[in-house]
Amino acid sequence: MTGLCDSFQRPINYLRISVTDRCNLRCIYCMPAAGVCRMSHQDILTYEEIYTVAQAAAELGINKIRLTGGEPLVRLGLAKLVQMLKRIDTIDDISLTTNGILLSRYVAELKQAGLKRVNISLDTLKPERFRLITRSSYGLNDVLAAIDTARAAGLSPVKINMVVMAGINDDEIIDFANKSLSEEWHVRFIEFMPTAGLSNATLHFVSADDIRKSLEQLGELEPCLPGIGNGPARYFRFPDARGTVGFITPVSEHFCFRCNRLRLTADGKLRPCLLADDEVDLKQPLRSGISRDGLKKLIKTAVTQKPLQHQLADGYRLEGRPMTQVGG
Repeated sequence: MTGLCDSFQRPINYLRISVTDRCNLRCIYCMPAAGVCRMSHQDILTYEEIYTVAQAAAELGINKIRLTGGEPLVRLGLAKLVQMLKRIDTIDDISLTTNGILLSRYVAELKQAGLKRVNISLDTLKPERFRLITRSSYGLNDVLAAIDTARAAGLSPVKINMVVMAGINDDEIIDFANKSLSEEWHVRFIEFMPTAGLSNATLHFVSADDIRKSLEQLGELEPCLPGIGNGPARYFRFPDARGTVGFITPVSEHFCFRCNRLRLTADGKLRPCLLADDEVDLKQPLRSGISRDGLKKLIKTAVTQKPLQHQLADGYRLEGRPMTQVGG
């Protein structure tokens, strides 16, 4: 393993793999109200093709993989892919981001296959608001049950991702933080980004500083290290709290200077940056019989295209693909 660095000398060791563009929810910040044109089955990488990419990436220095979507658990047989990836000796961390709706059904086989950790997206604790944000008839109770089931299965720590939106769910910041006090939740408050789906995006933005100010009534936050993982969140703990709170600040204080990741879309495009349109096609070369060395050259090409930072401050919007197709 030689190690992989971009042109700004940032080590790249983390690959996020979107296994599907499909989702059983229609969250307002992730998908346009009219929906998206779904990819056909033949456009999606097979598990064997994903495994081939992961093998090549691991030989270059990737040692952490996160499976995303859309909603990854709507793709059948995901545990099979986890089991395949687990066979790559140099991959030491396989994790999953999910909305939790189907997680309780599959958590035991995912854990047995080699999944280590799970992040669950949850933006409200109110049933009616859950249906509003997700544009779905699915119930909040499925997600809450999944949090407990994942923890009981040993997928620890279970991290809860809350996208904070002014006028929509910002009145629940305290409720989520209280869960870190009483129920060992590891809550990450995420700044809302201007993505396809929600109009008047700037009206819904809440900075991490404002979120922290609203939490002062619960006590003083003490910096702490994450239990595991190397993502962009900064973690804190209230005195005597069982869990933690974290802040992810893609807008107000970007963390591009320490970005260590690449993203593989479900249709086989390798993206150097979540918030940039550059992509390197891996699917067609894979299906044309590219060699392992040739595949590694394409991965290195994507790494060299990684920008210094995103352009949100300059008014950039993620317009080319909705988030459900990027696997953010």
